Amino acid sequence: MNSWYTVKVKFTKEYQDGTLKRVTEPYLVNSLSFTDAEARIYQEVGEFVRGEFLVTSISKTEFADIFHYDDADVWYKCKVSYITEDDNGKEKKVNNNFLVSAHNLKEAYERIEESLKGLMVSYEIPMISLTPIVEIFPYAANDIDEEAYAKSNASEEEEEEINSPNINVAFNASDFEDDEEEEMEEEEEENDDEA
Repeated sequence: MNSWYTVKVKFTKEYQDGTLKRVTEPYLVNSLSFTDAEARIYQEVGEFVRGEFLVTSISKTEFADIFHYDDADVWYKCKVSYITEDDNGKEKKVNNNFLVSAHNLKEAYERIEESLKGLMVSYEIPMISLTPIVEIFPYAANDIDEEAYAKSNASEEEEEEINSPNINVAFNASDFEDDEEEEMEEEEEENDDEA
């Protein structure tokens, strides 16, 4: 199961005026594990960062859902609370964090309201805060390591060949007897040649 990881990357950033500054920026990566998150961030960040960069921290981050709007690159964390009942019928307050892209706080509130309008329970939004997340890298099917995928498929094909139930071979006892007689005759000839 894929999870979200916040990965902080330290590198030298070049600003539009040409100045260079050492910065640490957080990215959100959807991946299978901490190791996968690190590998993916090296791949993604390596495409646009010139020079060396360093992954300073990786932490698992819980988001119930992420709502991306193409017109905004600023991310707001929205805490959504609602009441539910457990198996015993007791009421329980549940808090979930959502991430939404918007231009400002008001728009973030409107967009989270719009995104959750199909929710069947009544809820409240006690907190919305601006996050420092620079970019989000969702997990896609084409992000699979093609070489590893090819190797796993090759080994599966070999297993199928070895374990194939479609191999029909008929043996006769006389086939083995003939082979044994031929081997014995060859051995006798070799012994005669040596003597």
